[in-house]
Amino acid sequence: MKKAIILLGCPESPSQTPLTIYAAHKLTGMGYHVTVVSTPSAKKLVEVSDPEEYYIQNKIDIESCLDGLNEGDYDFLLGFVAKDAAVSYFVTFYHILNTQSLALVFHRDQEKLDSFENTVRENTQADIASARAYHNPTPLRVRLDRALLKLENPDESPEMETPKKKGESDKKVESMKNKLDKPEDS
Repeated sequence: MKKAIILLGCPESPSQTPLTIYAAHKLTGMGYHVTVVSTPSAKKLVEVSDPEEYYIQNKIDIESCLDGLNEGDYDFLLGFVAKDAAVSYFVTFYHILNTQSLALVFHRDQEKLDSFENTVRENTQADIASARAYHNPTPLRVRLDRALLKLENPDESPEMETPKKKGESDKKVESMKNKLDKPEDS
């Protein structure tokens, strides 16, 4: 069975915990055995959110994990990147594991979002899914779904992400895509 690691940093954003559980559910459905590696506070939130361990059975403290982490331990890295420290952890895990990786970059401030994205892009070759998000997980969930679909079906064309209805103009499809990019009310 393929193994995926979900990397969580500081759980300041309310979107992180539900998206972690959602991502674990999606990855399990794709045939991955999922392990969540996190800070102690993020781990507590996951434990409270999934008390029966229905979605997430394997949880490890981030520092303990780093001590024994080796290339080839996991087939896929999904990192939640919403702080400077999370960027550093993602880049570190990326280079140790040397595996297919996705940085899920989010923040409520556009400048920080751009900075985190640029740092990940400059220091890795990971795929990046990003959205301006904090309270509302939907923009990030949509981008995660697209990225996981690409992971599952790498030959799919980008046009399939937002199919047009009969007679629908490209301009309307483009405006539908951009609705996700509008800032949320936080």
